[in-house]
Amino acid sequence: MSETPLDTRRALPAMNHILNWPVIATLAAQHGQTLVKEAINRQLQILRESRQGCEPQRFAADVQQVLHALLAPSLRKVFNFTGTVLHTNLGRAPLPEEAIQAMCDVARGASNLEFDLDKGKRGDRDSHVEAWLCRLTGAEAATVVNNNAAAVLLTLNTLAKGKEVLVSRGELVEIGGAFRVPDIMRRAQARLHEVGTTNRTHQRDYAEAINTRTGLLMSIHTSNYVIEGFTASVPEQEIAATAHAHDLPYAVDLGSGSLIDMRQWHLPHEPTPMDSLRAGADLVTFSGDKLLGGPQAGIVVGRRSLIDRLKKNPLKRALRCDKLTLAALEAVLSLYASPETLAQRLPALRWLSRPQLEIAQQVERLLPAFQQWAGPTVHVTGTAVMGQIGSGSLPVERLPSHAIGMRPIATQGSTNRRLLALQRALLDMPVPVVGRIHDGSLLLDLRCLDEESLLIAQLVAAAQR
Repeated sequence: MSETPLDTRRALPAMNHILNWPVIATLAAQHGQTLVKEAINRQLQILRESRQGCEPQRFAADVQQVLHALLAPSLRKVFNFTGTVLHTNLGRAPLPEEAIQAMCDVARGASNLEFDLDKGKRGDRDSHVEAWLCRLTGAEAATVVNNNAAAVLLTLNTLAKGKEVLVSRGELVEIGGAFRVPDIMRRAQARLHEVGTTNRTHQRDYAEAINTRTGLLMSIHTSNYVIEGFTASVPEQEIAATAHAHDLPYAVDLGSGSLIDMRQWHLPHEPTPMDSLRAGADLVTFSGDKLLGGPQAGIVVGRRSLIDRLKKNPLKRALRCDKLTLAALEAVLSLYASPETLAQRLPALRWLSRPQLEIAQQVERLLPAFQQWAGPTVHVTGTAVMGQIGSGSLPVERLPSHAIGMRPIATQGSTNRRLLALQRALLDMPVPVVGRIHDGSLLLDLRCLDEESLLIAQLVAAAQR
């Protein structure tokens, strides 16, 4: 007589019995009984639903696999081989070791985040980075919030709540994630007043638009697109003069906010906060995790009287940075005091200024490991490619680079499906490899590769399985 499904379910061992198995007991000692019980219950339910019996060795292995999946971090390190150095989806700028160490130091215990050690009383958390920001930009004062969108929101809400903000129509940008300037204006309770046209704006457009309801003139760096052809824009110096003639503040949102002239590394020039301040801007906002090379942060520099108003806005508390961000930002800013070594110590700048020959040589070294991993049905070769800085910085500029190119050899079956399978296999590696599919090939731009030995080790391990 065959065993019924009910008999099979009853034959499953009890929880207390399973917990006494040596392998399970070891797992409970490592991870705690609560989590192990959850994994056991999941596996028992699978066996009940499939009407299968319990083989102890296989069951213990399945429980271990469930535990591994439960405890695996969702946010993981990856290899960025997309060709976009400051990739928003991949975390933008990597932090230098000095910043990582600073974060670890303050994370392990108490810190003087808002305590003035000299005066022995409550302090200002901005003080840890304000002096550096003023020194590097020449501003009178500075404040920091959690990203540049927050910096723009705080500036608008503080200086133009219930008032009009004059912005050129050609600067009403939308950036990643459907973030639009008009939307942030509404959230800040400011009213957008567009001036000029999409392709041409003149100084008289600003002057004629100013009225008793005007609270702020603002320029927004069009960092993620370029208008070419029959165009005209107003220099910041002229907009500042128009604003000040009417006793109004002038703010510039730079977005990426490089603190150095990129041309010394043969990279295109990106506007700096210093340029805008010298042109007469009263406030300049920019990001910490783009060309600056630090943690996610929104930085505002400029006139002390206006910065003080921003700090008193209740929104500042909601948007402020934590101790880890401030520790990392302070460490990164301090690197700028030694510009001679900046390109070696700041990972983002090191990658951006990396010589093409060095990347090409690295590609050649890695070709055998990738060919062994991909197998004989895939053609693996080195190829010249064009990358980009990313995160809205210098949108039309391209970075010549070199990549590993993988193209399935013509056989039966869909080439695109095989490319996607290759891509999937790379994403499933212990340290996922993120590349891009272009023109029938899977391209892996190696500009951002520091840990070559780690990559080779996991390619070799995967090829041997």
